[in-house]
Amino acid sequence: MLHKLMFFFSLLVINLALADDKSPLITSQNPQFEVVNYQDAGLQLALQDQINANAHWRNLIQQKMMSISLVDMSDQDNIKYANINGDNMMYAASMPKIAVLYAAMDAIEEGDLRLTKKVQNDMWLMISKSNNAASTRMIDRVGFQRIEDLMCNPENPFYDKEGNGGLWVGKRYAAQGKRNPEPIRGLSHAATTDAVAKFYYQLATGQLINESRSAQMLKYLKNPGLHHKFVNTLDVIAPDATLYRKSGSWKNWHCDSIMVIDEARGKKYILVAMVQDTDGEQIIRSLVKPAEIALDQSGTLAPDLQKNEVIITADS
Repeated sequence: MLHKLMFFFSLLVINLALADDKSPLITSQNPQFEVVNYQDAGLQLALQDQINANAHWRNLIQQKMMSISLVDMSDQDNIKYANINGDNMMYAASMPKIAVLYAAMDAIEEGDLRLTKKVQNDMWLMISKSNNAASTRMIDRVGFQRIEDLMCNPENPFYDKEGNGGLWVGKRYAAQGKRNPEPIRGLSHAATTDAVAKFYYQLATGQLINESRSAQMLKYLKNPGLHHKFVNTLDVIAPDATLYRKSGSWKNWHCDSIMVIDEARGKKYILVAMVQDTDGEQIIRSLVKPAEIALDQSGTLAPDLQKNEVIITADS
């Protein structure tokens, strides 16, 4: 009985979310597919200054154990992009479930999958709650080949077989089942922060499949059900912001991806981070404020900080 009540409650939440408007969040004129084309020198230098001020973070960056991508969308006619190790592919745990969501929406759009109540519920559980059983059911519905074909689509790639890789799902989120690892490093669940930032940007601008399907995917990412990593910090500093998010963790691998729409503070941005470190969850929590300082380009960090200590000083 309780299971049925939870099922119908989750459907109510989904249906309320999907009732929202379907216009793009960012109405930039002639938005580009590749968010890296918006590389901005000022934002790049500001982000590097913030991250390199922390000795531990700087060491992780040098060892390719930490990657960050940041997109400033506050001025929709002047999109800015910066990254550190943005094309460095790492194990990404549950974050690549966004690729399963994309594949499912593509299958629905093409008439290969029916948007039943069970499918809606599984997509919500997969994204909002990061439920592995629901994710596995969705992978079984769409298949590895469809996911791979979309990720490697030459017209809009999220994974480059001839380059540095990218976003990939090659294993069910279950103990058993065949693997379809990505061909470069043999990872089952992989991502680069560049590819994930691109995914969010295309959703925000209504470019992923089409405006309607982009809006639908955003509804599943909206108001995350787990409040750790980026969300833990944003709950405090931006309680009124609208958040779109998918994270992942396994052993020492931690990652998070978020789009923040904060009208009250005039901030609209995408932040993606991947960290391989025993303290990775806390590191990701601590990245939000330095990232926002980089966006503002109006503050500095005291040099050579230890671990996750951040000291912000105002510019003179």
